[in-house]
Amino acid sequence: MIVAIASGKGGTGKTTVSVNLARMLREPVQLLDCDVEEPNAHLFLQGSESNRRSKEVVSILIPEVDEDLCDSCAECARFCQYNAIISFGTKPLVFAELCHGCSGCTKVCPQGAITEVERRIGEVETVEFGDITLVQGRLDVGVAMAPPLIREVKNRLTGDAPAILDAPPGTSCPVIATVRGADCVVLVTEPTPFGLNDLVLATEMVKQLGIPVGVVINRVGVGDDRVHEFCRREGIPILLEIPDDRRIAEAYSRGVSMVDALPEYREGFVTLLHNITELVRGSLVRGS
Repeated sequence: MIVAIASGKGGTGKTTVSVNLARMLREPVQLLDCDVEEPNAHLFLQGSESNRRSKEVVSILIPEVDEDLCDSCAECARFCQYNAIISFGTKPLVFAELCHGCSGCTKVCPQGAITEVERRIGEVETVEFGDITLVQGRLDVGVAMAPPLIREVKNRLTGDAPAILDAPPGTSCPVIATVRGADCVVLVTEPTPFGLNDLVLATEMVKQLGIPVGVVINRVGVGDDRVHEFCRREGIPILLEIPDDRRIAEAYSRGVSMVDALPEYREGFVTLLHNITELVRGSLVRGS
């Protein structure tokens, strides 16, 4: 089972939910930190780190034009949807930061003037923390293209253990690259006007992808009940409610997971795991 933990905005508690859910599985689990611009799941797992660690450099292939072969036909520029290679009746210019590494320009060039060279975009690190195998990507400074690195993180999925994907915030390409292919998406939100606004956007995104979706409401008690009303109206099940408890924030600031610092919350994450399983099976009551 692959579960993606996402939200429409940052700071709602995606990593909190991801790490604590992984801690409560009580079996081997993969935790993939797909927020490659600022991965932080490792900060809450340091206490149980083992010696098994690996790191791999990730690169994408970008075009390189042989000007002696190029006849300035501009077929490459017409093909590229991202304007990573352009031509104004002259030899093409390559903008490496915009390239998605699709290799299309090399295939459409009638003169065979385009070859590909590697461009480093980041690295993927795998660390064992007891039963938790953490896979995290780190995008290099100055690199704008996160989805290729996210796909490399997801390529480490083994299929022999449940997986939790900690997604980047928002509803843009990096989030879609993360949640695509998941068995369900858990959207973490808070009961505030900002939380509701971004929950609506995230819900629309997940529905477009056709993935079962449920909601975790964090910091219950700080706002109003409009998030609850939205979930009831849209038939979206509420999988867990986490109260606004200062002790949770204090544990977070020390890098300690909630279920370790506050054992009374363990049962809630056991219930969350049960609800996620029922959501994937299609037997969870909608809007509950």
